[in-house]
Amino acid sequence: MYGHNRDKFFYHSSCKQNKTLLVILQQQKKGETPFEATNRNKKTSKMDTKLIMTFLRNIAAHNDRPWFQEHKKDYQAALASYEQGVGEAIKAISHFDSSIAYLTPKDCMYRFYRDIRFSTDKSPYKRHFGAYISAKGKKSLHGGYYIHMEPGKCFLGGGVYWLPTNILTACRNEIMANEKDWLKIVTSGEFVHNFGYPNEGTWEEDKVSDKGFGMTALKTAPKGFPRDYKYLDYLRMKDYSCWHAVPDDFFEGNEWTKEAARIFKVMKPMMDFVNAVVDDYE
Repeated sequence: MYGHNRDKFFYHSSCKQNKTLLVILQQQKKGETPFEATNRNKKTSKMDTKLIMTFLRNIAAHNDRPWFQEHKKDYQAALASYEQGVGEAIKAISHFDSSIAYLTPKDCMYRFYRDIRFSTDKSPYKRHFGAYISAKGKKSLHGGYYIHMEPGKCFLGGGVYWLPTNILTACRNEIMANEKDWLKIVTSGEFVHNFGYPNEGTWEEDKVSDKGFGMTALKTAPKGFPRDYKYLDYLRMKDYSCWHAVPDDFFEGNEWTKEAARIFKVMKPMMDFVNAVVDDYE
């Protein structure tokens, strides 16, 4: 299963009409992403990190509707700037992963408004901007690249998470069946340097470690798997996601997308391995 060619063109489920996407594709020049094609004649600027961080600090201190309504223009300006940055990231990633080249920032960006129905925290707004760049869409199980901007908690991440039990079991079986291929990826010097070893990082709402591989894990072997398996840590994982923290000023200037692309490229073989399993179920 691992190693199959899955670099295909996927129509994103959030596109309301295929006709709209077709028009965008027809407008594209060679080497352009759809985002660049639709914004070619518009005045654009680089992402303004300071503008974004200032707004996010303010909303964290004043997370209520009256303040937000009074400062909605600040939100719109910060969001537009972040959207520009996501577009730049899509272009950079598409150089080594063509499956995401057709995406636009709006396809990838998450809503800023929180769903508070089942939460004890009734703050109506998030304290961060996030975008998930995945070929099959931000709501799919197919793994992708994640860009998180939040004062003091910025990071780049990706992979697959919140997998149903049957797919998670299939991933574990695939790791055991293709042990050498898996270990070659996740024990490489570059991967460990950027993301660490399994289950050693911390991913919580108020704390994210400098790097991590796996958000949550079982305390022992999953049901039906041998407890004495030599590489049990990889089977205990309840997700196959990883992240790399970056400073707030990481996103400043014109060069950040190159470094982000480098980090994402290190992550991609692990994600491809797991996506080869996930895609058989979607």
